Amino acid sequence: MLLSVQNLDVYYGAVQALSGISLEVNEGEILTLIGANGAGKSTTLRVISGMIRPRDGSIRFAGEDIAGMPSHRLVRMGLSHVPEGRGIFANLTVQENLELGAYARKDRKSVEDDRQRALSLFPRIRERLKQVAGTLSGGEQQMLAIARALLARPKLMLLDEPSLGLAPQLVQQVFQIIREINRQGTTILLVEQNAHMALLVANRAYVLQTGRVIKSDSAAKLLEDPEVKKAYLGG
Repeated sequence: MLLSVQNLDVYYGAVQALSGISLEVNEGEILTLIGANGAGKSTTLRVISGMIRPRDGSIRFAGEDIAGMPSHRLVRMGLSHVPEGRGIFANLTVQENLELGAYARKDRKSVEDDRQRALSLFPRIRERLKQVAGTLSGGEQQMLAIARALLARPKLMLLDEPSLGLAPQLVQQVFQIIREINRQGTTILLVEQNAHMALLVANRAYVLQTGRVIKSDSAAKLLEDPEVKKAYLGG
């Protein structure tokens, strides 16, 4: 098991955002969290990646307790977070954004290999290396954010709403790339409002509701679950 989250409680001031959440991510899989807006999906990723401190509970990554550990240390351990809204450096070029993805690495030869791998996954980014990142389209910015995260050579990539605001054909393309990144060896924890696409790409899923896990199963079974269909899949 690559990641284990147990009994996580998180508060924003006096408001409890997560209540006793537990989940596990196995090495090599795509795990997705689905649920309505405000269910606690993005908060769960932020706590795992060190952006928010939990009030209670444990988080173990690659066998080490990481609860409350600063984000930069987690990146060095092999955990990368592609946040909702992409978080690119809009005033820097595409090339400079990619270089920042590898800031913690010293193995320059391997970094160049990983850069070429990322650019082969995202040929549109290769064409725009000298372009200022803020002038890219929304889809290109999402591709850049994922490519930048890959430059850290993560064992686990947290992806928060990768399809948000994208045209339907780009959504398909982004999910194909997510599959390929996973096939090449990166474990993925995915938060995605498009529950149908998320369940099609994932191995397993947890359903969150008001800060709690209410259901978990294989993605294939949840696609056929009547309650999940009714609540999240438009059927």
